[in-house]
Amino acid sequence: MKALVWHGTADIRCDTVPDPTIEDGRDAIIKVTSCAICGSDLHLYDHFMPGMKSGDIMGHETMGEVVEVGRDNTTLKVGDRIVVPFTIICGQCEQCRRGNFSVCERTNRNAALAAAAFGHTTAGLFGYTHLTGGYAGGQAEYLRVPFADATHIKVPKGIPDEKLLFLSDIFPTGWQAAVQCDIQPEDNVAIWGCGPVGQMAIRSAILLGARRVIAIDRVPERLTMARAGGAETIDLTEESNVVARLNDMTGGKGPEKCIDSVGMEAHATTSLDSLYDRAKQAVMLESDRPHVLRQMIMACRPAGVLSIPGVYGGLIDKVPFGAAMNKGLTFRMGQTHVNRWTDDLLRRIEEGQIDPSFVITHTVGLEQGPEMYRTFRDKQDGCIKVMIRP
Repeated sequence: MKALVWHGTADIRCDTVPDPTIEDGRDAIIKVTSCAICGSDLHLYDHFMPGMKSGDIMGHETMGEVVEVGRDNTTLKVGDRIVVPFTIICGQCEQCRRGNFSVCERTNRNAALAAAAFGHTTAGLFGYTHLTGGYAGGQAEYLRVPFADATHIKVPKGIPDEKLLFLSDIFPTGWQAAVQCDIQPEDNVAIWGCGPVGQMAIRSAILLGARRVIAIDRVPERLTMARAGGAETIDLTEESNVVARLNDMTGGKGPEKCIDSVGMEAHATTSLDSLYDRAKQAVMLESDRPHVLRQMIMACRPAGVLSIPGVYGGLIDKVPFGAAMNKGLTFRMGQTHVNRWTDDLLRRIEEGQIDPSFVITHTVGLEQGPEMYRTFRDKQDGCIKVMIRP
C-alpha cells in the first residue's frame, strides 16, 4: 500500500509499504477513505518531538471502512464505517472506566519509555512517536486499528467524510479545551492560535455560551475564518502588546478564560522571551517555546482558567509561575479524551449545529502529501487544514 512515511527532519515521503495485518484478536483493518494532516504532525515533521524512527507511518486523523476484524472483536463487522480516535483505548482499565481515555493504562506498548519521560505512561497514539507506542499512523491506504472494539466511533452512512473526519481529533480537542474552561454566560474567552484546533475551540466556546470570544493570530486567512465563526480578533502583525490589548477590551480586568491552541512551537519572533527561547532551543537547553503560555498567565483575570490543548513535549523555561499562583489561576490540560465527547458531538453534527468541514482548505491525494506538509507548515496558499483522500 501507499503511505506517508517519516524519514527525518522535514522529510516525509509517499512510499510503498507492507499492508497491515491482524495481530491481535481485538484488531480491525480499515480501508482509509479520508485522513488529514494535523498541526501536531508538524511537531514530528520538524522533529521537535523525540522518539521518531525512519520508516514510521504518519497520521492520527483517520476514518474508513472496516475490511477485516479479529476473532475476539464482536463490536465491529466488515462494512462498518468508523472514525478512528487518535487515542488508542482498551476501554477496561481504571482510567478508561473513568473516561480518561488519553491516559489509558494498557495501550502504550512502550509504557516503560513513556513512564521514564513523563512519570507514568499515557495511552498509545497513532502515528505519534515511539514514546506513545510507535503505532503506524493513518495517512495510508489501510490502517490496523489495535483494540478496535473500543477504539472506534461508529458513524452512519449518508453523511460525507468531510463532516465526520475531525471527530478523530481536532473537533473533540477544541471542544474539550472549551469544556475545561467551565464557561459561564458572562465570560470573555481568549484563544491564542487560529489554526484548526483554535477554530474548533472558537465555535465550541460559542456553542457553550461564552458572552465573547477573542481570537489571537497573525495569519490573515485564519483571522478571517475566526471572525466568520463569531470571534473578535487581535492581529499580531498590528498589535505588539497582547496583554494590554486584552485589558483594554475587557475593561482592564482581562479575560476570565484563556485557551492555548498553539503549544510548543509558538512563532513570536520579535519579543525578548521568544528570542530567548529560540537561543536556548538551538543549543538544546529547552525543547519547547512557551511564549503563549507566558502571555496567558499575565493576561488572564485573577481566579481564571487556563486551558491548554496545544501540545508540549518536554522542558520549558522562564514561565511566570509566581504570577499564576498569586493570581489563583487554574490550569487544565492534556491530550483529548476523544471518546468522552464523540456521542454528543456526532449528535450536534447530525442536527446541523456545526459542520466541522468549514476548516478544510485543501483536499489532495496521498502523493501530494509531502508537498502539503511544507505548504501547511509554512502557511502558504491560504492553507489552514489539509484533507487527504487515499
